[in-house]
Amino acid sequence: MTTDTHVIFGAGQVGSLLAQHLLDRGRTVRVVKRTPGGIPKAAEAKLGDAADPAFCAAAAEGATTVYHCMNPPYSTKLWAEFVPRYMANLIDASARAGARLVVLDNVYALGKPNGKPLSALSPVNPCSRKGEIRAKAAQLLFDAHRRGDVRATIGRASDFYGPGGTLTQLGDYFWPRVLEGRSGQVIANPDAIHTYHYIPDVAAGIALLGTAPDEVCGKPWMLPCRPAESLRDLVRRLEKPLGAPIALAIAPGWMRALLGLFVPALREMPEMQYQWEEPFVIDDRPFREFFGVQAEEADTAAAATVAWARAHYARP
Repeated sequence: MTTDTHVIFGAGQVGSLLAQHLLDRGRTVRVVKRTPGGIPKAAEAKLGDAADPAFCAAAAEGATTVYHCMNPPYSTKLWAEFVPRYMANLIDASARAGARLVVLDNVYALGKPNGKPLSALSPVNPCSRKGEIRAKAAQLLFDAHRRGDVRATIGRASDFYGPGGTLTQLGDYFWPRVLEGRSGQVIANPDAIHTYHYIPDVAAGIALLGTAPDEVCGKPWMLPCRPAESLRDLVRRLEKPLGAPIALAIAPGWMRALLGLFVPALREMPEMQYQWEEPFVIDDRPFREFFGVQAEEADTAAAATVAWARAHYARP
Protein backbone atom coordinates (compact mmCIF):
# COMPACT_ATOMS: atom_id res chain seq x y z
CA MET A 1 0.00 0.00 0.00
CA THR A 2 1.33 3.44 -0.95
CA THR A 3 1.94 5.78 1.97
CA ASP A 4 0.36 9.22 1.70
CA THR A 5 3.41 11.29 2.67
CA HIS A 6 3.30 15.06 2.92
CA VAL A 7 6.69 16.79 2.94
CA ILE A 8 6.82 20.37 4.22
CA PHE A 9 9.85 22.54 3.54
CA GLY A 10 9.93 25.20 6.24
CA ALA A 11 8.33 25.24 9.69
CA GLY A 12 7.93 28.91 10.45
CA GLN A 13 4.72 30.86 10.96
CA VAL A 14 2.69 28.65 8.59
CA GLY A 15 4.72 25.47 8.09
CA SER A 16 4.51 24.32 11.70
CA LEU A 17 0.71 24.84 11.80
CA LEU A 18 0.38 23.11 8.43
CA ALA A 19 2.30 20.10 9.74
CA GLN A 20 0.06 19.81 12.80
CA HIS A 21 -3.07 20.31 10.70
CA LEU A 22 -2.11 17.41 8.43
CA LEU A 23 -1.08 15.20 11.36
CA ASP A 24 -4.45 15.83 13.03
CA ARG A 25 -6.08 14.46 9.88
CA GLY A 26 -4.08 11.26 9.88
CA ARG A 27 -1.48 12.18 7.27
CA THR A 28 2.16 11.09 7.37
CA VAL A 29 4.22 14.27 7.64
CA ARG A 30 7.91 15.00 7.11
CA VAL A 31 9.19 18.48 7.96
CA VAL A 32 12.35 19.74 6.29
CA LYS A 33 14.35 22.63 7.70
CA ARG A 34 17.76 23.64 8.99
CA THR A 35 17.04 23.25 12.70
CA PRO A 36 14.54 21.14 14.72
CA GLY A 37 12.56 24.08 16.13
CA GLY A 38 8.88 24.21 15.18
CA ILE A 39 8.61 20.57 14.12
CA PRO A 40 5.69 18.72 15.78
CA LYS A 41 6.76 15.61 17.71
CA ALA A 42 4.65 13.28 15.57
CA ALA A 43 6.30 14.47 12.35
CA GLU A 44 9.48 13.07 10.84
CA ALA A 45 12.28 15.63 10.88
CA LYS A 46 14.74 16.02 8.02
CA LEU A 47 17.42 18.60 8.74
CA GLY A 48 19.48 20.27 6.06
CA ASP A 49 19.88 23.16 3.63
CA ALA A 50 17.23 23.60 0.92
CA ALA A 51 19.72 25.60 -1.14
CA ASP A 52 21.30 22.20 -1.90
CA PRO A 53 19.37 20.50 -4.75
CA ALA A 54 20.64 17.02 -3.83
CA PHE A 55 19.41 17.45 -0.27
CA CYS A 56 15.98 18.61 -1.50
CA ALA A 57 15.66 15.57 -3.77
CA ALA A 58 16.53 13.22 -0.89
CA ALA A 59 14.18 15.01 1.51
CA ALA A 60 11.24 14.81 -0.93
CA GLU A 61 11.74 11.14 -1.77
CA GLY A 62 8.49 9.18 -1.47
CA ALA A 63 6.35 12.31 -1.16
CA THR A 64 2.76 12.49 -2.34
CA THR A 65 2.72 16.26 -1.91
CA VAL A 66 5.55 18.73 -1.30
CA TYR A 67 4.77 22.08 0.37
CA HIS A 68 7.05 25.07 -0.10
CA CYS A 69 6.65 27.22 3.02
CA MET A 70 10.18 28.64 3.17
CA ASN A 71 11.06 32.30 3.10
CA PRO A 72 14.58 33.77 3.26
CA PRO A 73 15.19 36.66 5.69
CA TYR A 74 13.34 39.81 4.65
CA SER A 75 16.07 41.21 2.42
CA THR A 76 15.85 42.00 -1.29
CA LYS A 77 19.44 40.87 -1.76
CA LEU A 78 18.81 37.51 -0.09
CA TRP A 79 15.47 37.06 -1.85
CA ALA A 80 17.14 37.63 -5.23
CA GLU A 81 19.55 34.81 -4.47
CA PHE A 82 17.42 32.28 -2.60
CA VAL A 83 13.78 32.67 -3.73
CA PRO A 84 14.45 31.39 -7.28
CA ARG A 85 16.95 28.82 -6.01
CA TYR A 86 14.49 27.32 -3.52
CA MET A 87 11.78 27.25 -6.18
CA ALA A 88 13.99 25.54 -8.76
CA ASN A 89 15.21 22.98 -6.22
CA LEU A 90 11.70 22.07 -5.08
CA ILE A 91 10.38 21.87 -8.64
CA ASP A 92 13.14 19.37 -9.43
CA ALA A 93 12.71 17.46 -6.16
CA SER A 94 8.93 17.22 -6.59
CA ALA A 95 9.30 16.11 -10.20
CA ARG A 96 11.71 13.35 -9.19
CA ALA A 97 9.31 12.17 -6.49
CA GLY A 98 6.26 12.40 -8.76
CA ALA A 99 4.71 14.66 -6.10
CA ARG A 100 2.40 17.64 -6.33
CA LEU A 101 4.10 20.90 -5.35
CA VAL A 102 2.08 23.47 -3.37
CA VAL A 103 3.73 26.85 -2.86
CA LEU A 104 2.78 29.39 -0.20
CA ASP A 105 3.22 32.90 -1.58
CA ASN A 106 2.36 36.50 -0.82
CA VAL A 107 0.73 38.98 -3.20
CA TYR A 108 3.79 41.11 -3.99
CA ALA A 109 3.89 39.87 -7.61
CA LEU A 110 0.49 41.48 -8.29
CA GLY A 111 1.60 45.00 -7.40
CA LYS A 112 -0.83 47.85 -6.74
CA PRO A 113 -4.57 47.10 -6.71
CA ASN A 114 -5.42 50.35 -8.52
CA GLY A 115 -8.89 50.51 -7.03
CA LYS A 116 -9.77 46.85 -7.59
CA PRO A 117 -9.69 43.78 -5.32
CA LEU A 118 -6.74 41.48 -5.92
CA SER A 119 -7.86 38.02 -7.01
CA ALA A 120 -6.44 34.82 -8.45
CA LEU A 121 -7.15 36.32 -11.88
CA SER A 122 -5.30 39.59 -11.25
CA PRO A 123 -2.44 40.08 -13.71
CA VAL A 124 1.14 39.79 -12.54
CA ASN A 125 2.26 43.43 -12.36
CA PRO A 126 4.90 43.94 -9.65
CA CYS A 127 5.74 47.48 -8.54
CA SER A 128 8.61 46.56 -6.21
CA ARG A 129 11.88 44.70 -6.49
CA LYS A 130 10.60 42.05 -4.09
CA GLY A 131 7.49 41.69 -6.23
CA GLU A 132 9.62 41.18 -9.33
CA ILE A 133 11.54 38.39 -7.60
CA ARG A 134 8.31 36.69 -6.53
CA ALA A 135 6.85 37.02 -10.00
CA LYS A 136 9.86 35.35 -11.62
CA ALA A 137 9.73 32.49 -9.11
CA ALA A 138 6.03 31.92 -9.80
CA GLN A 139 6.77 31.95 -13.53
CA LEU A 140 9.35 29.20 -12.99
CA LEU A 141 6.70 27.13 -11.24
CA PHE A 142 3.91 27.51 -13.78
CA ASP A 143 6.30 27.06 -16.72
CA ALA A 144 7.33 23.73 -15.18
CA HIS A 145 3.66 22.79 -14.75
CA ARG A 146 2.86 23.65 -18.37
CA ARG A 147 5.79 21.54 -19.56
CA GLY A 148 4.44 18.62 -17.57
CA ASP A 149 7.50 18.49 -15.32
CA VAL A 150 5.48 18.80 -12.12
CA ARG A 151 1.88 19.24 -10.94
CA ALA A 152 1.89 22.55 -9.10
CA THR A 153 -0.21 25.31 -7.61
CA ILE A 154 0.24 28.46 -5.50
CA GLY A 155 -1.77 29.65 -2.50
CA ARG A 156 -1.44 33.41 -1.93
CA ALA A 157 -2.12 35.44 1.21
CA SER A 158 -1.81 39.04 2.32
CA ASP A 159 -0.40 40.11 5.69
CA PHE A 160 -0.64 37.55 8.49
CA TYR A 161 -1.89 37.75 12.06
CA GLY A 162 -2.74 35.15 14.66
CA PRO A 163 -1.10 32.27 16.55
CA GLY A 164 2.54 31.87 15.60
CA GLY A 165 2.71 35.30 13.98
CA THR A 166 5.84 36.56 15.69
CA LEU A 167 7.07 38.36 12.56
CA THR A 168 3.76 40.05 11.75
CA GLN A 169 2.58 43.55 12.60
CA LEU A 170 0.82 41.97 15.57
CA GLY A 171 3.88 40.08 16.71
CA ASP A 172 7.20 40.75 18.42
CA TYR A 173 6.95 44.54 18.25
CA PHE A 174 3.32 44.64 19.35
CA TRP A 175 2.40 42.09 21.99
CA PRO A 176 5.19 42.50 24.57
CA ARG A 177 4.24 46.18 24.93
CA VAL A 178 0.49 45.49 24.98
CA LEU A 179 0.81 42.75 27.61
CA GLU A 180 2.65 45.23 29.82
CA GLY A 181 -0.29 47.64 29.52
CA ARG A 182 1.48 49.95 27.07
CA SER A 183 0.49 50.99 23.57
CA GLY A 184 0.90 48.59 20.66
CA GLN A 185 3.40 49.93 18.15
CA VAL A 186 2.56 49.73 14.43
CA ILE A 187 4.47 50.90 11.37
CA ALA A 188 1.64 51.05 8.81
CA ASN A 189 -1.44 53.25 8.62
CA PRO A 190 -3.82 51.58 11.10
CA ASP A 191 -6.88 53.10 9.42
CA ALA A 192 -6.16 51.84 5.90
CA ILE A 193 -8.57 49.17 4.65
CA HIS A 194 -6.49 46.03 4.26
CA THR A 195 -6.93 42.27 4.12
CA TYR A 196 -5.27 40.41 6.99
CA HIS A 197 -5.02 36.63 6.74
CA TYR A 198 -5.45 34.59 9.91
CA ILE A 199 -2.53 32.14 10.02
CA PRO A 200 -4.56 28.99 10.84
CA ASP A 201 -6.78 29.77 7.83
CA VAL A 202 -3.66 29.98 5.67
CA ALA A 203 -2.37 26.62 6.93
CA ALA A 204 -5.75 24.96 6.42
CA GLY A 205 -6.02 26.44 2.92
CA ILE A 206 -2.59 25.21 1.90
CA ALA A 207 -3.50 21.73 3.20
CA LEU A 208 -6.62 21.73 1.03
CA LEU A 209 -4.55 22.58 -2.04
CA GLY A 210 -2.26 19.68 -1.16
CA THR A 211 -5.00 17.09 -0.84
CA ALA A 212 -7.62 18.14 -3.42
CA PRO A 213 -8.03 16.62 -6.92
CA ASP A 214 -5.50 17.60 -9.59
CA GLU A 215 -7.87 20.19 -11.07
CA VAL A 216 -6.59 22.68 -8.47
CA CYS A 217 -3.16 22.63 -10.13
CA GLY A 218 -1.82 24.90 -12.83
CA LYS A 219 -3.14 28.16 -11.41
CA PRO A 220 -2.84 30.37 -8.31
CA TRP A 221 -5.46 30.65 -5.57
CA MET A 222 -6.23 33.34 -3.01
CA LEU A 223 -6.40 31.64 0.36
CA PRO A 224 -9.48 32.16 2.58
CA CYS A 225 -9.71 35.39 4.55
CA ARG A 226 -12.23 37.57 6.31
CA PRO A 227 -13.48 40.79 4.66
CA ALA A 228 -10.92 43.57 4.57
CA GLU A 229 -10.92 46.02 7.46
CA SER A 230 -8.56 48.43 9.16
CA LEU A 231 -5.85 47.26 11.51
CA ARG A 232 -7.47 49.44 14.15
CA ASP A 233 -10.73 47.48 13.79
CA LEU A 234 -8.87 44.19 14.05
CA VAL A 235 -7.12 45.39 17.22
CA ARG A 236 -10.46 46.49 18.71
CA ARG A 237 -11.64 42.86 18.55
CA LEU A 238 -8.57 41.76 20.47
CA GLU A 239 -9.54 43.98 23.41
CA LYS A 240 -12.44 41.78 24.56
CA PRO A 241 -10.46 38.56 25.10
CA LEU A 242 -7.55 40.62 26.44
CA GLY A 243 -9.85 42.34 28.92
CA ALA A 244 -8.28 45.76 28.41
CA PRO A 245 -8.22 48.55 25.81
CA ILE A 246 -5.29 48.64 23.40
CA ALA A 247 -3.88 52.01 22.41
CA LEU A 248 -1.95 52.22 19.17
CA ALA A 249 1.30 54.12 18.70
CA ILE A 250 2.15 54.80 15.06
CA ALA A 251 5.91 54.89 14.54
CA PRO A 252 6.70 58.05 12.54
CA GLY A 253 8.92 57.92 9.49
CA TRP A 254 12.02 59.25 11.25
CA MET A 255 11.67 56.57 13.95
CA ARG A 256 11.31 53.82 11.35
CA ALA A 257 14.43 55.10 9.63
CA LEU A 258 16.31 55.14 12.93
CA LEU A 259 15.12 51.68 13.90
CA GLY A 260 16.12 50.46 10.44
CA LEU A 261 19.74 51.01 11.45
CA PHE A 262 19.31 48.20 13.99
CA VAL A 263 16.43 46.13 12.54
CA PRO A 264 17.31 45.11 8.97
CA ALA A 265 13.72 44.14 8.07
CA LEU A 266 12.54 47.70 8.67
CA ARG A 267 15.00 48.99 6.08
CA GLU A 268 13.19 46.82 3.55
CA MET A 269 9.71 48.22 4.19
CA PRO A 270 9.53 51.55 2.31
CA GLU A 271 8.97 49.96 -1.14
CA MET A 272 6.03 47.99 0.29
CA GLN A 273 4.17 50.95 1.81
CA TYR A 274 1.94 51.14 -1.29
CA GLN A 275 -0.11 48.35 0.30
CA TRP A 276 -1.48 50.84 2.86
CA GLU A 277 -1.90 53.85 0.56
CA GLU A 278 -5.26 52.68 -0.86
CA PRO A 279 -7.76 49.92 0.01
CA PHE A 280 -5.86 46.62 -0.29
CA VAL A 281 -8.56 44.00 -0.65
CA ILE A 282 -8.23 40.29 -1.41
CA ASP A 283 -11.03 38.44 -3.24
CA ASP A 284 -11.00 34.83 -1.96
CA ARG A 285 -14.47 33.90 -3.23
CA PRO A 286 -13.30 31.29 -5.80
CA PHE A 287 -11.44 29.37 -3.08
CA ARG A 288 -14.38 29.48 -0.66
CA GLU A 289 -16.85 28.39 -3.31
CA PHE A 290 -14.67 25.59 -4.71
CA PHE A 291 -13.79 24.08 -1.33
CA GLY A 292 -16.96 25.02 0.55
CA VAL A 293 -15.04 26.64 3.42
CA GLN A 294 -15.10 29.92 5.30
CA ALA A 295 -12.43 31.86 7.14
CA GLU A 296 -12.46 31.53 10.92
CA GLU A 297 -15.12 33.54 12.75
CA ALA A 298 -13.66 36.91 13.74
CA ASP A 299 -14.13 36.75 17.51
CA THR A 300 -12.91 33.15 17.66
CA ALA A 301 -9.75 34.17 15.80
CA ALA A 302 -9.27 37.13 18.15
CA ALA A 303 -9.58 34.94 21.25
CA ALA A 304 -7.10 32.39 19.90
CA THR A 305 -4.66 35.16 18.99
CA VAL A 306 -4.74 36.64 22.48
CA ALA A 307 -4.39 33.21 24.11
CA TRP A 308 -1.35 32.47 21.96
CA ALA A 309 0.21 35.89 22.67
CA ARG A 310 -0.19 35.46 26.43
CA ALA A 311 1.44 32.06 26.33
CA HIS A 312 4.20 32.92 23.88
CA TYR A 313 5.21 36.27 25.36
CA ALA A 314 4.79 35.31 29.02
CA ARG A 315 7.63 36.42 31.26
CA PRO A 316 9.83 33.52 32.45
